[in-house]
Amino acid sequence: MSSCKTSSWPPRLVTVPGLHGSEGAHWQTWLERQFARSMRVEQADWDAPNLEQWAQSVDDLLACQRGPFILAAHSFGCLAAAHALQQRAQRARPVDVVGVLFVAPASPRKFGFAGAFEATRLAVPSILVGSETDPWMPLAEARELSQRLGSAFVNLGHAGHINAAAGFGPWPRAKYFVDTLAHCAAPLRLGEDAAWRLQPESPAAAW
Repeated sequence: MSSCKTSSWPPRLVTVPGLHGSEGAHWQTWLERQFARSMRVEQADWDAPNLEQWAQSVDDLLACQRGPFILAAHSFGCLAAAHALQQRAQRARPVDVVGVLFVAPASPRKFGFAGAFEATRLAVPSILVGSETDPWMPLAEARELSQRLGSAFVNLGHAGHINAAAGFGPWPRAKYFVDTLAHCAAPLRLGEDAAWRLQPESPAAAW
C-alpha cells in the first residue's frame, strides 16, 4: 500500500484498468505518462473480475491518497470505478474525485457473475466514450448507461473495444478528455459554481 500523501491542483490522474489489466501498449499506460503523479489501481487477480473486490481496490487507493482525483477507467474498470463512487456516496464518505472518464465500459449483462451492478447518477462530471463496434457493449447500451450515470456521451465510431488491439496506444484525445474534466472542476477549487457543465449526449464532433 502506498503511503498517504497530500496532493495539489491539478487533479491527480488515477487509471482503472479492466479485465487482464492494461499492457504497456494500452492508452491507459500512455496516459499515465502524460500526467505527473499519476497512479493506477491494482487488482489482486486481473483475470477474476469481482465487482465488490475491484471497487474496494479503487476505494482503498482513494482513501490512502489525498485528492483531488480524476479517474480514467476502461472496460470492467468502468463498472468498478462507478460502483466505488456509488458506495462512497451511500456511506457518506468524502469523495475527492472531481471527474471520471469512462472508456468502452463492459456490459454489466456480460459480467453478471461478477456482482450486481446498478448504474445511478454520479455526483461528479463524467464523460463516457462508446464505440459502434465494441464487442463488450453495444452502442445503444453505452448511450443508455451514460444517461443513467449522468455522463456526457461520445460516440467514437468504429473503434472496437478502444484498446491496444484496436489501435489505441498513444491517444491524445484521452488526454483532452481528462483536461476537459479538470477544466470543468477548476471553479470548484475556489468554492465557486462551475461556469459550465458537461451535458449528456454531447456529439462526438464537439470533442
